[in-house]
Amino acid sequence: MSKESFVNAISSSYSFAGPRIFLGAGVVEGQIVAEAPVHLSLKMMNRHGLVTGATGSGKTRTLQLMAEQLSAAGVPVFMPDMKGDVSGLAKEGATNDKISERVKALNMPSYAPAGFPVELYSLSGKVGAQMRATVSEFGPVLLGKVLELNEVQSGVLMIIFKYADDKKLPIVDLNDLKKVLNFLSEGEGAKEIKEAYGKISPATASTMLRKIVALEQQGVNQLFGEKSFDIEDLMEKVDGRGVISLLNVSDVQGQPAIFSTFMLSLLAELYQRLPEAGDLDKPKLIFFLDEAHLLFKDAPKAFMDQIEQVIRLIRSKGVGIFFCTQLVQDVPASVLSQLGNRVSHVIRAFTPNDVKALKETVKTFPKSTFYDLEQQFTQLGIGQAFITVLNEKGIPTETVLTHLAPPASLMGPLTEAEYKENLSQSEMYKKYQETIDPQSAFEILNERIQSSAQKEEEEKERKAEAAPAPKSGRAEKSTFEEVINSPITKQIGKELVRGVFGMLFGTAPRRTTSRRRW
Repeated sequence: MSKESFVNAISSSYSFAGPRIFLGAGVVEGQIVAEAPVHLSLKMMNRHGLVTGATGSGKTRTLQLMAEQLSAAGVPVFMPDMKGDVSGLAKEGATNDKISERVKALNMPSYAPAGFPVELYSLSGKVGAQMRATVSEFGPVLLGKVLELNEVQSGVLMIIFKYADDKKLPIVDLNDLKKVLNFLSEGEGAKEIKEAYGKISPATASTMLRKIVALEQQGVNQLFGEKSFDIEDLMEKVDGRGVISLLNVSDVQGQPAIFSTFMLSLLAELYQRLPEAGDLDKPKLIFFLDEAHLLFKDAPKAFMDQIEQVIRLIRSKGVGIFFCTQLVQDVPASVLSQLGNRVSHVIRAFTPNDVKALKETVKTFPKSTFYDLEQQFTQLGIGQAFITVLNEKGIPTETVLTHLAPPASLMGPLTEAEYKENLSQSEMYKKYQETIDPQSAFEILNERIQSSAQKEEEEKERKAEAAPAPKSGRAEKSTFEEVINSPITKQIGKELVRGVFGMLFGTAPRRTTSRRRW
């Protein structure tokens, strides 16, 4: 194929009438062709996307490039910062020989280093504004994933949430959850729910309590509580530029299920709260999900159903989702089918499994007359990727090997002093710094239990006061009195009393081993 035919094919395929972002330029026969620019239509970014590639292939910088241009176009962005090294988005980058060479090869006369509005968030509250959610907002399906509950335990969690909703019991934090679980698994609460909701086994309740305590021991119990995060804060703009909200998870990397599930909870809340928007010229928000394989690992069916529903329907709310992971196979087929825009960096084929993954990845791209995809996928350099996106009619574009543009911001973390300065100036950090302890299920159930105990005590006192006072003097005893006061009757009475108090306080009456003879 001639260079001219390549330029015509790529230019016509990636030429969009509406607003777009610039990704790079096509490469053919080892030559970077600046006359064949590769764009991504903003209008089609709510059709979701996928960024894949081996470690060190440049996936993070691709996300950085896309986040910068989205922000410049007035589109807010949410993205996780897995290693704490994307905070440099807030600071203009430094040019060097490699960047200058890339800029020249792509014919980018307007390139200039720049910083972008960034908000820093954290799940621990230590390295950013505290992101929280109440347990009720998190929901039983997502919470069950975090606690790694089995099917029976997940069913019990469903009962707890249903009971709390019916009885207007706000479950704000893990203390509330433990209180409701204890209340419903024994005593008054167990009797109350037996017919309407079903019985909760004490053994199951104990296992769930241990898992909740284990979660608290991981140091992320502050994730649940008030003030809960308001998803409207993800829609902020500064001087017409969309704010890039970075969730720094470097301090909770040991709990991948927690941060990946929390990000999904944000998506679920966006879906529930945002109004229908239809097809917009540009999305309201783009949501990046890095290390996406963590989201799907050992996911139960109910969890997968919720993911699929959110991915399928949130498009109409004006929100686009881009998954980032190493292999296409990390994403389930039911989700993969919803991802219309693809950017795939190099795939290493060192093992038989790698070779199989390579062949399956190639099948997900449109066939190309310009490339032997299976061969060239293993030969891509850093900052190069095969790309296919949806045009404005929803048709996949030509598969093109793309030399990607360099980010304009700093490709690395802020210094410790710069990081602290960003937090000190952040309104979001101040807004979510304070913890609120509202009246919730813990306090409500405590009051209820105390009230029941008090009523029971008052009833005992009333019965004691109503009992007749003993008569004084040595009046002649009737036959009835003699029977009542006989030693055997007293013994029977004592055993009855022990039996009653044993039922009230859970203490089994002592059994006598001797037998009395009449």
